[in-house]
Amino acid sequence: MFKFFTKNRPKERKQELKKIPTHVAIIMDGNGRWAKKRNMPRIKGHYEGMQTVKKITKYASKLGIKYLTLYAFSTENWARPKEEVSYLMELPEKMFNSFMPELMENNVKVEVIGVVEKLPQSTKKAVEDAIEKTKNNTGLRLIFALNYGSKDEIISAVKKIALDIKDEKYSVSDITEKTISSNLYTANTPNPDLLIRTSGEQRISNFLLWQIAYSEFLFTEVAWPDFTEDEFYNSLLEYQNRDRRFGGLNEN
Repeated sequence: MFKFFTKNRPKERKQELKKIPTHVAIIMDGNGRWAKKRNMPRIKGHYEGMQTVKKITKYASKLGIKYLTLYAFSTENWARPKEEVSYLMELPEKMFNSFMPELMENNVKVEVIGVVEKLPQSTKKAVEDAIEKTKNNTGLRLIFALNYGSKDEIISAVKKIALDIKDEKYSVSDITEKTISSNLYTANTPNPDLLIRTSGEQRISNFLLWQIAYSEFLFTEVAWPDFTEDEFYNSLLEYQNRDRRFGGLNEN
């Protein structure tokens, strides 16, 4: 089900959250447009977007959400201007350097999905250091989709399965939905309950195509730098009012 919010909708913060999603995935869109609207360089929008990542991560942890997956950089984003890409590659180091104390304080575990080995060395090191430092944390799992593309992920899974069949680990007739899921980057992560995309666009953009088969979708006009805790809370209020049937019927 698709839901489109206007930026000026009334706040509903006082309504109680009775159903917290286990896994929320967010397409963090609108950084560049946010900056352009204010006659600022696009990289300023990405900087402000980084501040929003910090706020929403801490708030999601406080609410008891178990998994938060953020679409940070897609395999298609390499086509953006060189200056912008270079800045985006610097952001993980900037963010983890300033945010690590709060990640530790909030017991947040950092993970990454995507082709990390193809990132610049400094970016790769920043990510690997954050994963190592937080590996023993047991709270919210903060998953960055970095150099990630869902089609590439599925192709990689198919290749792994083909090699397993070639090595006679199982046969073609043994392939199930579980087989495919277990060969994706998200093998140890439950599928998202809720997918949020900010800034008004209503498309998936090659993000978790397999995993969101039965996720609830929510699209908001609010650009990511303006996406506050209240906006997130209201998104969760909308989610709890959805009737999730997974293809069946809910007679209650």
